[in-house]
Amino acid sequence: MTEAATITPEDAAPPRPGLLARLVSDPGAAIALAIVVATAIGAMFASFLAPFDPFDNNLRATMRPPDATNWLGTDGQGRDMLSRILYGLRVTLGMGLASVLSGGAAGIFLGFIAAYYRRLDQPIMRLMDMLLSFPAILVGLAFAAIFGPGLVTVVIALAIATVPLMARIVRSAALVVMGQDFIEACRAVGMSDARLIWRHLAPNCLSAVFVFATLRLGQVILLGSALSFLGLGAQPPTAELGAMAASGRNFLFFAPHIAVIPSLAIFVVVLAFNVLGDALRDALDPRLSV
Repeated sequence: MTEAATITPEDAAPPRPGLLARLVSDPGAAIALAIVVATAIGAMFASFLAPFDPFDNNLRATMRPPDATNWLGTDGQGRDMLSRILYGLRVTLGMGLASVLSGGAAGIFLGFIAAYYRRLDQPIMRLMDMLLSFPAILVGLAFAAIFGPGLVTVVIALAIATVPLMARIVRSAALVVMGQDFIEACRAVGMSDARLIWRHLAPNCLSAVFVFATLRLGQVILLGSALSFLGLGAQPPTAELGAMAASGRNFLFFAPHIAVIPSLAIFVVVLAFNVLGDALRDALDPRLSV
């Protein structure tokens, strides 16, 4: 009679680290996460962190380079650049979040409906394909021509551009889950469609949704800033990064910081969201986790 093998604690597999630990273990992801957190804090507490009133004109101190008083210099109307960057982050991030949340919610709903009710798959996805044929910039131009320029116009245009992308991501993830045996078991016991989608289908698709939303937020911030740069988004005197970069292009040769600083802020924020999204995809994918 053979002796049963025993498993010692040393032989047991180590516990899987948490999501935050996996992100922090990657230097690039840790830096991106720190930038995103710092940006969010700066945007939320801009009214407390800004050293000056971002709308206070001082024509005796126009186009000053960075110094001990104005750390990032002043713009063409003598307004403190650091204060306007903090308030601009609030507007830019708010615009991006509103677009991703509203467009993402509609895309999630349509993606689940298309995956679960197969007879509706073709009509819904062909509608999504039609929406995908219109670039976000073109949608923004069309809405600006109809409703006039403004932040609300940009948010609506970017939300509409987000819907088909999110719908396709959710549909693909949901179709994989729908092929699992536990879905058939839930149907066999008579579970309602709404409960099955809410309790079992949606939670198993959250990782794909979360990763795409993070990546999409960086894209939407870039697109929204581009539309504001073209004059279709935030209107003066609102502090918004794209509009600030546009207002500084006339001073590039003798006060380049007015355009360069908000442009660098856009670049850093978008890059941070892209790196964080890639890191989240790797951290949440069980095939890449060890």
